[in-house]
Amino acid sequence: MIEVHDLWKSFGKTQAVRGASFVAQDGQITGLLGPNGAGKTTTLRMLYTLMRPDRGQIRVDGLDAALDPIGVRRRLGVLPDARGLYKRLTARENIEYFARLQGLTQEQAAKRCDELLGALQMQDLERRRAEGFSQGERVKTALARALVHHPRNVVLDEPANGLDVMATRGLREVLRALRGEGRCVLMSTHIMQEVAALCDRILIIAQGRVVAQGSPEEIRNQAQEHNLEEAFMKIIGAAVVQEPS
Repeated sequence: MIEVHDLWKSFGKTQAVRGASFVAQDGQITGLLGPNGAGKTTTLRMLYTLMRPDRGQIRVDGLDAALDPIGVRRRLGVLPDARGLYKRLTARENIEYFARLQGLTQEQAAKRCDELLGALQMQDLERRRAEGFSQGERVKTALARALVHHPRNVVLDEPANGLDVMATRGLREVLRALRGEGRCVLMSTHIMQEVAALCDRILIIAQGRVVAQGSPEEIRNQAQEHNLEEAFMKIIGAAVVQEPS
Protein backbone atom coordinates (compact mmCIF):
# COMPACT_ATOMS: atom_id res chain seq x y z
CA MET A 1 0.00 0.00 0.00
CA ILE A 2 1.17 3.51 -0.85
CA GLU A 3 0.20 6.44 1.37
CA VAL A 4 0.90 10.08 0.53
CA HIS A 5 0.10 12.85 3.00
CA ASP A 6 0.33 16.63 2.46
CA LEU A 7 3.07 16.45 -0.18
CA TRP A 8 4.69 19.69 -1.36
CA LYS A 9 7.44 20.36 -3.90
CA SER A 10 8.63 23.58 -5.56
CA PHE A 11 11.23 24.43 -8.17
CA GLY A 12 12.27 28.00 -7.61
CA LYS A 13 9.10 30.08 -7.73
CA THR A 14 7.09 27.27 -9.34
CA GLN A 15 5.00 25.21 -6.91
CA ALA A 16 4.74 21.86 -8.69
CA VAL A 17 2.93 19.88 -5.96
CA ARG A 18 0.79 21.51 -3.29
CA GLY A 19 -0.50 19.44 -0.43
CA ALA A 20 -1.28 16.26 -2.36
CA SER A 21 -2.73 13.44 -0.25
CA PHE A 22 -4.00 10.01 -1.35
CA VAL A 23 -3.84 6.27 -0.71
CA ALA A 24 -3.27 3.54 -3.32
CA GLN A 25 -4.56 0.24 -1.92
CA ASP A 26 -3.29 -3.29 -2.35
CA GLY A 27 -5.28 -5.34 -4.85
CA GLN A 28 -6.30 -2.25 -6.82
CA ILE A 29 -5.15 -0.34 -9.88
CA THR A 30 -5.14 3.37 -9.09
CA GLY A 31 -4.98 5.85 -11.97
CA LEU A 32 -3.34 9.27 -11.56
CA LEU A 33 -4.88 11.66 -14.08
CA GLY A 34 -4.18 15.27 -14.87
CA PRO A 35 -3.26 17.68 -17.66
CA ASN A 36 0.35 18.31 -18.64
CA GLY A 37 2.14 20.23 -15.89
CA ALA A 38 -0.33 19.14 -13.21
CA GLY A 39 2.39 17.58 -11.02
CA LYS A 40 1.89 13.89 -11.82
CA THR A 41 5.49 13.00 -12.69
CA THR A 42 6.90 15.11 -9.86
CA THR A 43 4.60 13.31 -7.41
CA LEU A 44 5.72 9.91 -8.70
CA ARG A 45 9.40 10.89 -8.60
CA MET A 46 9.06 11.81 -4.94
CA LEU A 47 7.19 8.58 -4.29
CA TYR A 48 10.00 6.41 -5.63
CA THR A 49 12.60 8.57 -3.80
CA LEU A 50 14.22 10.18 -6.84
CA MET A 51 13.29 13.56 -5.33
CA ARG A 52 12.79 14.72 -1.78
CA PRO A 53 9.58 16.57 -0.96
CA ASP A 54 9.79 19.99 0.63
CA ARG A 55 7.12 18.86 3.07
CA GLY A 56 4.86 15.89 3.65
CA GLN A 57 5.13 12.16 4.15
CA ILE A 58 5.27 9.09 1.88
CA ARG A 59 4.82 5.59 3.27
CA VAL A 60 5.12 2.35 1.31
CA ASP A 61 3.96 -0.79 3.13
CA GLY A 62 4.30 1.21 6.35
CA LEU A 63 7.88 2.35 5.67
CA ASP A 64 8.61 6.07 5.74
CA ALA A 65 10.39 7.04 2.50
CA ALA A 66 12.33 9.81 4.27
CA LEU A 67 13.63 7.48 6.99
CA ASP A 68 14.15 4.28 4.98
CA PRO A 69 14.46 5.10 1.26
CA ILE A 70 16.33 1.85 0.50
CA GLY A 71 13.59 -0.23 2.12
CA VAL A 72 10.97 1.65 0.10
CA ARG A 73 12.84 1.09 -3.16
CA ARG A 74 12.97 -2.64 -2.50
CA ARG A 75 9.18 -2.69 -2.28
CA LEU A 76 8.66 -0.77 -5.50
CA GLY A 77 8.77 -1.69 -9.17
CA VAL A 78 9.11 1.54 -11.13
CA LEU A 79 8.56 2.45 -14.76
CA PRO A 80 9.84 6.05 -14.87
CA ASP A 81 9.03 8.69 -17.47
CA ALA A 82 12.64 8.47 -18.68
CA ARG A 83 12.95 4.75 -19.48
CA GLY A 84 16.73 4.76 -18.93
CA LEU A 85 17.79 1.56 -20.69
CA TYR A 86 21.42 0.59 -21.12
CA LYS A 87 21.66 0.95 -24.90
CA ARG A 88 24.60 -1.42 -25.39
CA LEU A 89 22.81 -4.25 -23.56
CA THR A 90 20.17 -6.48 -25.10
CA ALA A 91 16.63 -6.53 -23.75
CA ARG A 92 17.41 -9.74 -21.85
CA GLU A 93 20.63 -8.32 -20.44
CA ASN A 94 18.84 -5.16 -19.26
CA ILE A 95 16.19 -7.22 -17.47
CA GLU A 96 18.54 -9.80 -15.96
CA TYR A 97 20.95 -7.08 -14.78
CA PHE A 98 18.21 -5.44 -12.74
CA ALA A 99 17.11 -8.83 -11.45
CA ARG A 100 20.61 -9.41 -10.07
CA LEU A 101 20.63 -5.93 -8.52
CA GLN A 102 17.41 -6.89 -6.74
CA GLY A 103 19.06 -9.99 -5.27
CA LEU A 104 17.80 -12.74 -7.60
CA THR A 105 20.21 -15.57 -8.36
CA GLN A 106 21.36 -16.07 -11.93
CA GLU A 107 18.94 -18.98 -12.33
CA GLN A 108 16.04 -17.01 -10.84
CA ALA A 109 16.85 -14.01 -13.03
CA ALA A 110 16.86 -16.11 -16.21
CA LYS A 111 13.57 -17.80 -15.32
CA ARG A 112 11.85 -14.55 -14.43
CA CYS A 113 13.16 -12.93 -17.60
CA ASP A 114 11.67 -15.76 -19.67
CA GLU A 115 8.29 -15.23 -17.97
CA LEU A 116 8.26 -11.50 -18.69
CA LEU A 117 9.49 -11.83 -22.28
CA GLY A 118 6.52 -14.10 -22.90
CA ALA A 119 3.95 -12.06 -20.99
CA LEU A 120 4.87 -8.85 -22.83
CA GLN A 121 5.30 -10.58 -26.21
CA MET A 122 8.87 -9.38 -26.62
CA GLN A 123 10.78 -12.55 -27.50
CA ASP A 124 11.89 -10.90 -30.74
CA LEU A 125 13.72 -8.25 -28.68
CA GLU A 126 15.53 -10.72 -26.45
CA ARG A 127 18.89 -10.68 -28.25
CA ARG A 128 18.70 -7.18 -29.72
CA ARG A 129 20.63 -4.27 -28.24
CA ALA A 130 18.43 -1.54 -26.82
CA GLU A 131 20.10 1.08 -29.00
CA GLY A 132 17.69 1.66 -31.84
CA PHE A 133 14.61 0.37 -30.02
CA SER A 134 11.34 2.07 -30.85
CA GLN A 135 9.44 3.91 -28.13
CA GLY A 136 7.17 0.92 -27.59
CA GLU A 137 10.11 -1.49 -27.42
CA ARG A 138 11.81 0.70 -24.81
CA VAL A 139 8.61 0.81 -22.75
CA LYS A 140 8.18 -2.97 -22.79
CA THR A 141 11.80 -3.58 -21.77
CA ALA A 142 11.64 -1.00 -18.97
CA LEU A 143 8.35 -2.47 -17.76
CA ALA A 144 9.80 -5.98 -17.64
CA ARG A 145 12.75 -4.61 -15.71
CA ALA A 146 10.40 -2.94 -13.21
CA LEU A 147 8.49 -6.18 -12.59
CA VAL A 148 11.43 -8.59 -12.50
CA HIS A 149 11.66 -8.85 -8.70
CA HIS A 150 7.93 -9.40 -8.06
CA PRO A 151 7.46 -6.02 -6.31
CA ARG A 152 4.53 -5.60 -3.95
CA ASN A 153 3.93 -2.09 -5.28
CA VAL A 154 4.20 -1.02 -8.92
CA VAL A 155 4.51 2.63 -10.00
CA LEU A 156 4.11 3.32 -13.71
CA ASP A 157 4.48 6.67 -15.47
CA GLU A 158 2.50 6.57 -18.74
CA PRO A 159 3.02 2.81 -19.27
CA ALA A 160 0.98 2.59 -22.50
CA ASN A 161 2.83 5.45 -24.19
CA GLY A 162 4.10 4.24 -27.56
CA LEU A 163 2.65 0.73 -27.36
CA ASP A 164 0.83 -0.83 -30.29
CA VAL A 165 -2.56 -2.52 -29.94
CA MET A 166 -1.19 -6.00 -29.19
CA ALA A 167 1.37 -4.71 -26.68
CA THR A 168 -1.34 -2.65 -24.97
CA ARG A 169 -3.50 -5.75 -24.59
CA GLY A 170 -0.51 -7.58 -23.12
CA LEU A 171 0.10 -4.73 -20.69
CA ARG A 172 -3.53 -4.85 -19.54
CA GLU A 173 -3.25 -8.57 -18.86
CA VAL A 174 -0.06 -8.05 -16.83
CA LEU A 175 -1.63 -5.27 -14.75
CA ARG A 176 -4.79 -7.28 -14.09
CA ALA A 177 -2.64 -10.22 -13.02
CA LEU A 178 -0.76 -7.97 -10.59
CA ARG A 179 -4.06 -6.76 -9.16
CA GLY A 180 -5.27 -10.35 -8.87
CA GLU A 181 -2.15 -11.20 -6.87
CA GLY A 182 -3.07 -8.45 -4.38
CA ARG A 183 -0.40 -6.01 -5.47
CA CYS A 184 -0.72 -2.24 -5.42
CA VAL A 185 -0.55 -0.63 -8.87
CA LEU A 186 -0.34 3.15 -9.26
CA MET A 187 -0.08 4.53 -12.78
CA SER A 188 -0.25 7.93 -14.39
CA THR A 189 -1.94 8.04 -17.77
CA HIS A 190 -3.76 10.36 -20.13
CA ILE A 191 -5.52 7.58 -22.04
CA MET A 192 -9.12 7.41 -20.86
CA GLN A 193 -9.67 4.00 -22.45
CA GLU A 194 -7.00 2.57 -20.17
CA VAL A 195 -8.57 4.21 -17.14
CA ALA A 196 -12.01 2.83 -17.98
CA ALA A 197 -10.62 -0.64 -18.71
CA LEU A 198 -8.30 -0.98 -15.73
CA CYS A 199 -8.68 1.44 -12.85
CA ASP A 200 -10.51 0.65 -9.63
CA ARG A 201 -9.80 4.11 -8.28
CA ILE A 202 -8.96 7.45 -9.88
CA LEU A 203 -6.99 10.41 -8.56
CA ILE A 204 -7.36 13.65 -10.51
CA ILE A 205 -4.59 16.17 -9.99
CA ALA A 206 -4.61 19.78 -11.19
CA GLN A 207 -2.03 22.48 -10.51
CA GLY A 208 -0.32 20.30 -7.92
CA ARG A 209 -3.44 19.42 -5.92
CA VAL A 210 -5.63 16.32 -5.80
CA VAL A 211 -8.99 17.80 -6.78
CA ALA A 212 -11.03 14.59 -6.96
CA GLN A 213 -10.65 10.92 -6.08
CA GLY A 214 -12.84 7.86 -6.06
CA SER A 215 -14.03 5.00 -8.22
CA PRO A 216 -14.84 5.76 -11.89
CA GLU A 217 -18.52 5.74 -10.96
CA GLU A 218 -17.95 8.14 -8.07
CA ILE A 219 -15.98 10.49 -10.34
CA ARG A 220 -18.80 10.50 -12.90
CA ASN A 221 -21.38 11.09 -10.19
CA GLN A 222 -19.37 13.93 -8.69
CA ALA A 223 -19.24 15.68 -12.04
CA GLN A 224 -22.82 14.65 -12.92
CA GLU A 225 -21.60 13.23 -16.23
CA HIS A 226 -22.16 9.80 -17.77
CA ASN A 227 -18.90 9.87 -19.72
CA LEU A 228 -15.62 9.61 -17.78
CA GLU A 229 -13.74 11.90 -20.15
CA GLU A 230 -16.40 14.58 -19.82
CA ALA A 231 -16.31 14.20 -16.04
CA PHE A 232 -12.53 14.63 -16.06
CA MET A 233 -12.74 17.78 -18.19
CA LYS A 234 -15.46 19.26 -15.99
CA ILE A 235 -13.52 18.62 -12.77
CA ILE A 236 -10.30 20.03 -14.21
CA GLY A 237 -12.13 23.07 -15.53
CA ALA A 238 -13.71 23.75 -12.16
CA ALA A 239 -10.36 23.39 -10.39
CA VAL A 240 -8.70 25.92 -12.70
CA VAL A 241 -11.54 28.43 -12.29
CA GLN A 242 -11.35 28.18 -8.49
CA GLU A 243 -7.56 28.66 -8.46
CA PRO A 244 -6.67 32.12 -7.10
CA SER A 245 -4.61 34.31 -9.43
